[in-house]
Amino acid sequence: MEQAAMIKKLQSGGWFRLFLFKSLPAAFFSGIRLDSLSEKSSVVSIRYSWFSQNPFRSIYFACLGMAAEMSSGILSLIHTRHINPSVSMLVLSMKAEFHKKAVGKIRFECNDGVLIKNAVTAAIETQTGQTCVTHSLGFDEVGVCVAEFYITWTFKQKSKKIS
Repeated sequence: MEQAAMIKKLQSGGWFRLFLFKSLPAAFFSGIRLDSLSEKSSVVSIRYSWFSQNPFRSIYFACLGMAAEMSSGILSLIHTRHINPSVSMLVLSMKAEFHKKAVGKIRFECNDGVLIKNAVTAAIETQTGQTCVTHSLGFDEVGVCVAEFYITWTFKQKSKKIS
């Protein structure tokens, strides 16, 4: 499946929710939504709810981290799926900065699709692991940045299995 077809499939609300339920149940139950997706950028949102709350009446930092990681992870997914040779992806590290209490609906934007694609291409061309630091910004409903996440991804060409 080419990237455009995969993007179209992921943008289907029902298919994306099924994907979360099957592969990432914590994200499913937290209410993470995919708002937009292209090869270059993605927007993922999470809403303050009973499941995502902390005792201070805001969104729990782990739920914010999950949504931020998803905004870059979905870009990593579309650039590593259905390519030959296959490439594995893994989060190496995460750094977060919190600027304001996260209440209501928070949307995380990641515009690092080109950076991710270049790292995946380099992993294939050099046959060595590549790292890529992505940046995801979380905005509240009035456009104020409430959090920033820096997620370091590693990409490595999978070794060929000998039959």
